[in-house]
Amino acid sequence: MRVLQGRGADPETDAQVTADLLAHTTASGEPGLRVWFPHRQVTFGRRDARSDGYQQAREIAVEHGFPPIERQVGGRAVAYSGTTVAFGLARPVADIRRGIEERYEATTMAVQRALWRLGVPVQRGEPPASFCPGNHALQWRGKLAGFAQRVQQGAAIVGGIVIVRDHEAIADVLEPVYEALDVPFDPDTVGSVERAGGTDDPEAVRAGIEAALIGDDATTVEAVDGSSGEP
Repeated sequence: MRVLQGRGADPETDAQVTADLLAHTTASGEPGLRVWFPHRQVTFGRRDARSDGYQQAREIAVEHGFPPIERQVGGRAVAYSGTTVAFGLARPVADIRRGIEERYEATTMAVQRALWRLGVPVQRGEPPASFCPGNHALQWRGKLAGFAQRVQQGAAIVGGIVIVRDHEAIADVLEPVYEALDVPFDPDTVGSVERAGGTDDPEAVRAGIEAALIGDDATTVEAVDGSSGEP
């Protein structure tokens, strides 16, 4: 498994690192993984970009000190505080019509076990009116992890986030952002590892999730050519 550590120098460069990771898996058949701290930002999905309130939502993000970024996949707005852990696990696929739920299950279970080891008894699911609502999430005293998957010819990547701390700052920016987008959102549903009684050390969470997603795979580790990515 090819493991990338660190992040790109800016949000756009950092997004390209993940795209290149998936492209490498597609071309070589070698699984790839990165677990890192994205830059402080609010990322908006395609559905958000079609909303009448999208421009206002972007301006609100800027006012709160979260640069707005438009991602190339669906889903709703997600805020990264700088201590939020993101992960992307790319694996080769022979048939794009098969294995979607199995990949979700394996990745969710690995992250869940990592958080259990860190003292957080997370369970599957999410509270009503959570940020970026979906079918795959983990919660304990609020939603603290969400998952998504992209499948293309030759490879798939399961990605997601884990909120380590700063849940109040994330809720504070997402509440007016979701209001502008006219999407139901309850700020009290934003959880974090810290809020759930676990560690507030982002690096401990990052390392635990990375180890769980690597599992028994042999690895080669490469540093991303950019900033260290430390919160």
